[in-house]
This record gives sequence, structure tokens and C-alpha cells, in this order.
Amino acid sequence: MNDEARQSRFAPPAGAAELFLVRHGESMPALRGEDFPLKDGHGDPALHPDGEAQARAVGQRLRNSNIAAIYVTTLQRTHQTAAPLAAALGLEPRIEADLREVCLGEWDGGAYRFHATEKHPAYLQAMQRHEWGEIPGAETTDALHLRVRRGLLRIAAAHPDSRVAVFVHGGVIGAAMSIATGARPFAFNRADNGSISLLVIHGETMIARRFNDTTHLE
Repeated sequence: MNDEARQSRFAPPAGAAELFLVRHGESMPALRGEDFPLKDGHGDPALHPDGEAQARAVGQRLRNSNIAAIYVTTLQRTHQTAAPLAAALGLEPRIEADLREVCLGEWDGGAYRFHATEKHPAYLQAMQRHEWGEIPGAETTDALHLRVRRGLLRIAAAHPDSRVAVFVHGGVIGAAMSIATGARPFAFNRADNGSISLLVIHGETMIARRFNDTTHLE
């Protein structure tokens, strides 16, 4: 019998996957009267030069983290953010469409940013109720959570005992952390561009280990 018992350290369960959720770098600004190009109904702006710098910093941060696979969404800002890490590791990013950004309906071409800044009544109602569906034509929070959970579990099942970099969006990270922790749906919204959050997924169990790590950007 030992005479001392030290505090235990966390270790992922056997067969679990560690998913590093990276929010894409800052994208180009919205211009009043000019919609972003759309991809399957979603605004699809490219990265701003500051976002490209954030992407390079993410690549430097994760290049020695034993990343086994890289995932992106259907939107170009995630592809561009993943590119430095993919080049450093010689990995071809895979697309997980279920992790695309929340569909903002009539506001998805850039109008959302103006309405949020100007505190449009529908925006305020959405924030108060934690319900994306308050925005005209947007998908509901439940629909977002359903597909985000599906996408995360699919990636984790494909990479047991591995680390995976998943380049996604602010709304998706918020949904993922809410699902993992049981927090209110918008409790983890507004992760910083270029930030890294970490989920450990074992079967259908999700463990939140990190949120909004930006030390590589400072």
C-alpha cells in the first residue's frame, strides 16, 4: 500500500479522439450594399491579411502536435486557415460539410455583421433566446446542434487514439462546446479568430478540455 496519493492527470480514454477546433482567421470585411459570394447559401468571404497571419500562427502552433488528419468545411476561409498547417505536415484536408457555419438566411451575405452592430431587434431576440431561428430565414439552434454533433462524432469515430485539427467557424465552436458541457447554446459563442479549442470524444461522450486558446496569437 502506498503512503501517498498524488492528484491524477487527465489522459484520454483508450480509443478516444482529440479534436483541436480552430476558428478560421479573420475574414474580409462586409461592405454595405455588396454581398459576399455565396457557397450553398452561406456567405463565403476570403481571409483578410490579418487572418492569413493568424493562419500562419496556427500552423506554427500545431505543427509539432502529432496531428494525424486535418478537416475543413465547405467554406474557403477554413481552407485558407488550414493551408499552412497542411503544407507543414504534408496532409490533404478533408471536408466535413456538417461543420459549416450556421446558416443566417437573409443575413448570410454579410448583412448579419451590420445588423449585429446596429442591434437589430431580431438580432437582440436571437441573443436573448439563444435561438438562431429568430433571424429571418436562418436555421434553428436545434438544427445547428444536430448537424454539428453528427459531424464531430463522425470525425472522432474515424480517428481513434489520434489528434485531429478541425478548422471551423465561431458558431460551430459555440455549438460544440455547448453540446459537450450542457451550457446554454450561446454560452461559448464568439471564440476569437485563429483560436484553438479542444474536445476529447470517446464514443458519444464529449469532454471539453480547452476553449479559445490564443497564446500563439499574442
